[in-house]
Amino acid sequence: MRHGKKFNHLGRKTAHRKSMLANMACSLIEHKRINTTLAKAKALRVFAEPLITKSKEDTTHNRRLVFAKLRSKEAIITLFRDVAPKVGDRPGGYLRIIKLGNRLGDNAEMAMVELVDFNEIYDPKAGQGKKKTTRRAGKKAKTTDSAPASTEANTTKEDDKKEE
Repeated sequence: MRHGKKFNHLGRKTAHRKSMLANMACSLIEHKRINTTLAKAKALRVFAEPLITKSKEDTTHNRRLVFAKLRSKEAIITLFRDVAPKVGDRPGGYLRIIKLGNRLGDNAEMAMVELVDFNEIYDPKAGQGKKKTTRRAGKKAKTTDSAPASTEANTTKEDDKKEE
């Protein structure tokens, strides 16, 4: 029975689980994207998103609170210097979990966890600027610009042959 079980314990003791999540969060902050199992990805979201929210306000107190969880100076510096300015206007939902399928060895569900604002490939704001219209018949190319260029190329080739 799951009485009072508010989060996934991931089959580990408390100290091991906290260390694992801290290491995963540091790797996520450093690399902006990691691959892991789906259960760990969901646990990482619960662990990392409050830390990113605290990083939006750069105070000594918030740095100490985040350091108590992450235990890595480099990750804290990257979080407050690079990540926090990009997520400053976002009200939450800093991580994206994408299912990747099952792992070959043990058939575990795999997932990719990434910081939403650091993905250059998928940018939903990029397509909102201007809609493309579909045309059935394309414009005809102007022949006046292309004709002199081709005649000049032909004349230079003929001149080269005459000089030989």
